[in-house]
Formats: sequence, C-alpha cells, structure tokens
Amino acid sequence: MPELPEKKAGIIACSGEEMAEGTVSRLAALRVLHETRRGDTVTLCLPLFLAGGQGERTFARFYPTITVDGCGLKCAARATERYSAKPAASLVVTEIAAAKGIAGIEGRRRLNEPGRKAVEAVVEILEEEVDRVLGSSRRHSQKEKR
Repeated sequence: MPELPEKKAGIIACSGEEMAEGTVSRLAALRVLHETRRGDTVTLCLPLFLAGGQGERTFARFYPTITVDGCGLKCAARATERYSAKPAASLVVTEIAAAKGIAGIEGRRRLNEPGRKAVEAVVEILEEEVDRVLGSSRRHSQKEKR
C-alpha cells in the first residue's frame, strides 16, 4: 500500500503591507506555523500563489487551507477560491478585532498594544480552525504536546 503524505493545513496570510492589520495577519500565521501548530501547518505564499505558483495552488486545491486577511477586501480568500478551491476557513483581522472589542491597531513594523492583542485573538481562532479542519485526533495530540 502506498504511503500517503500526512494531512496538513495550509495558511495563506494577507500581504497587505500598507495596514497594521496585514502585519497582525502575518504574525498570527507565523506563530501558529512555528509554535502552536508546528508540524500540522504549512504556509503558502500569497504573492507566489497569485503569480501562478503551481505548488501553492495545488496544495490549496487538495488540502484544507485557511486564509487570514487583514481587511474586508479578503484578497487571500478571494485568490484561493479563484485559483484553487474555497478556503476551509476565512479569517478577517478587522472582524475579529471588532468582535473582541480591540480598537486602534497601529504600527506596520512595530504593533502597538491593541495590535499585539489582535495577534493573540487571531492566533486563538486560527488554532481552533486548524484543529477543526484536521479533525479531533490531531486536536488531542496537540494538547499533549503543550
């Protein structure tokens, strides 16, 4: 029987450098990728995805992919759906921040306190979505790793 690759969740974060919420999306994605769901996630490069990167597009077509956009334009989510498949989940920093009562996010290079709180809020929801798309058995193994 052939050995199939382990199922992982892809994360495509906003590339919006012009707004602090884009920085929030990238920092949250990196935290989940390198710390809290290491080994269960991969990141996909949005600019490469848009430029026609077949590896990025193929992954998003066959594996659950979560987009993390800075604003309501949802560039990452729209691109994923257009070139591969509908994202398994689509997070928007401005919506999460509003729901959590976080206002005044500033600092594209160095986030202010509301920006750092927004990162934590997005990380929490992104972790939940990774666990959801990978299934409950992964969720239990992650809790044991902590």
